[in-house]
Amino acid sequence: MGAITPKPETVPSTKGTLPPGRAEGLPRHIADLVLASLDDDKAEGAVVIDLDGKSTIADYMIVASGRSARQVGAMSDHLLRKLKAAGLGPVRVEGRANADWVLLDAGDVIVHLFRPDVRAFYNIEKMWDAEAPVAGRIGAAPTAHSA
Repeated sequence: MGAITPKPETVPSTKGTLPPGRAEGLPRHIADLVLASLDDDKAEGAVVIDLDGKSTIADYMIVASGRSARQVGAMSDHLLRKLKAAGLGPVRVEGRANADWVLLDAGDVIVHLFRPDVRAFYNIEKMWDAEAPVAGRIGAAPTAHSA
C-alpha cells in the first residue's frame, strides 16, 4: 500500500482546483461544476474549504464574491441552472431576493456568494480556519497555502 500524504486543511481555488487527496466522486464533481461556473461568471476570491474531519454538513464549502448584488444574483441563478441541468437537484437557495449573501446547498457542497463588504463583515473563512482569498478572479496567483 502506498504512503498516505497529508492534505492541506483548506486551499484557495486557483483555476478551478480542489484540495488534493480527496476521493473522486459526486462531491468532487459538484465542486468542479461550481468552480467552473464561478470562473465563467468572473467570481472573485473563490476559496474551497475541505470540511473532511471538520463537519458532517458537507464535503466542501465554496466561498466567492461578486462585485455587486446584481453579479451575485446572476452567479447564483447561473449556478442553480447548471446544477439542475446536471441532475444535481434539488438545490436549496437562500438570499436571492437581496443578493448580498446567497447560500446554495447542493448537499455535498455548500456555496456562499457574497458582495465584498458583506463577505468581509461575516468572514466565514476565518470561522473554518481558512486563509483569506487572493485578490482578483479565481485564476489569480495562489497564496502560500496552495503552493
